[in-house]
Amino acid sequence: MLVAASLSACGEAPEPPVHLQVAGGRPEQGRELIHAYGCGTCHTIAGIRGARGTVGPALDDYAERNLIAGILPNTPQALISWIVDPVALDPQTGMPAMGVTEAEAGHMAAYLYTLGARQAVIYPNDPPLELKGRERPVPMAGENPVGGPDSADTTPGGPL
Repeated sequence: MLVAASLSACGEAPEPPVHLQVAGGRPEQGRELIHAYGCGTCHTIAGIRGARGTVGPALDDYAERNLIAGILPNTPQALISWIVDPVALDPQTGMPAMGVTEAEAGHMAAYLYTLGARQAVIYPNDPPLELKGRERPVPMAGENPVGGPDSADTTPGGPL
């Protein structure tokens, strides 16, 4: 974590994995916007001076999270939507809409996805054990799993 913090301080934030990259997002600009909008009043955020809030969750290692606010998948578009108008997505949230534009939210999301980016993985990174090695998908109801002459395929010219 010290390495990530020192890289962030030098402006060399780690590159998020492909599935968390924000098209057109500039992490350094996002970092400045997070500071300017005062997000650290409510959140602890690595790399943001004075961001030691405890009202909202700490945003350290953000790229490693699976959910946004416990309700949305952690994807760039969902995060941008959340930053722009969290109340529209969850009327019970304590996070206010701060007047952030969609473009600004993209930069902010790009910065957040650099936090913990080195450890971020897609889960599961491998198919479940029962699916490993299968050449065909799981058969549909009524379909013969091996496909031979007993197959449920009733298309003309197909097995009967």
